[in-house]
Amino acid sequence: MSARVYILASDRNGTLYIGVTSDLPRRVFEHQNGLIGGFTKTYDVKRLVYAEEHERIDEAIAREKQLKNWKRAWKIDLIENSNPDWRDLSETLLF
Repeated sequence: MSARVYILASDRNGTLYIGVTSDLPRRVFEHQNGLIGGFTKTYDVKRLVYAEEHERIDEAIAREKQLKNWKRAWKIDLIENSNPDWRDLSETLLF
């Protein structure tokens, strides 16, 4: 089963959230519609700005933990290398 690590942002250079899921469209929909309580709902973190796919869930979880330990500047560089305009990538997902 494949899995994805993703980063949501409140805005360009705003609050970041890193998560992992096996169903990215469903998970992003839940975040964007306030169906998940907690951090993303409290801080209005809804914009999908980065995602990467892994073949196995354990690999994705390890990568998620790695990214969560990164400095903020490294996370911003990661986002800007693949999405320099901080576009909401959820527009390309099929819901």
